[in-house]
Amino acid sequence: YVLSTLDDIYFEVVIVDPIFPGGENAFRKYISKNLKYPKEAVERNVQGRVTVEYDIDTDGSVINVTVTRSVDPLLDREAKRVITNCPKWKPGTRNGQPVRMHMTCPIPFKLQ
Repeated sequence: YVLSTLDDIYFEVVIVDPIFPGGENAFRKYISKNLKYPKEAVERNVQGRVTVEYDIDTDGSVINVTVTRSVDPLLDREAKRVITNCPKWKPGTRNGQPVRMHMTCPIPFKLQ
């Protein structure tokens, strides 16, 4: 939280981050279960970490999904697809009111 002062009046701003249904471990499981390594990327031995940024809206939906660290268009599309299709989150709040919050998620693609 942030504590600020204005003429001896204190304001406490309490911010709570969005929560994926079931928590952070459930989010990781969702990604690993739903991520499909593109066949052409496997054939070309394409690997790396795609970073996806997105917003959790006030109703918990995932919006404004963009790839901010690209590896290859095949992997980028798949990372974006998985995040876009997430179930609704519990939205973040500011002083108890739902607010849109920006999130970042690195998604590793690694061949064994």
